[in-house]
Amino acid sequence: MASQSTGIQQLLAAEKRAAEKVGEARKRKARRLKQAKEEAQAEVEAYRKERERQYQDHEKKLMGSKGDVQVKMDEETRTQINVLNQQVSKNKEKAMQRLLTLVCTIEPELHKNLRL
Repeated sequence: MASQSTGIQQLLAAEKRAAEKVGEARKRKARRLKQAKEEAQAEVEAYRKERERQYQDHEKKLMGSKGDVQVKMDEETRTQINVLNQQVSKNKEKAMQRLLTLVCTIEPELHKNLRL
């Protein structure tokens, strides 16, 4: 009976060691999976950043940057204002003369509704 008890003890000890090894293997596997997941996430993030940078570069090439568009619009506005100012100064005298002529030239006439 002592030999059976010793054999059972050895089997239990072997089973315990096996369970510990299986547990350690599962922990290693979980760590490897976690590490692989983190590496994959880092690669995805790096790829996404690279594609975003490429998109921004492409967009700048095609449409120009916001600053360029703003500068171009400001320049066009200044040009249009200058053209309008030149037209005003060119036609100001004519407009004033026309207004004065219309205001100062009075031709008396009877109202159309007046009955005689």
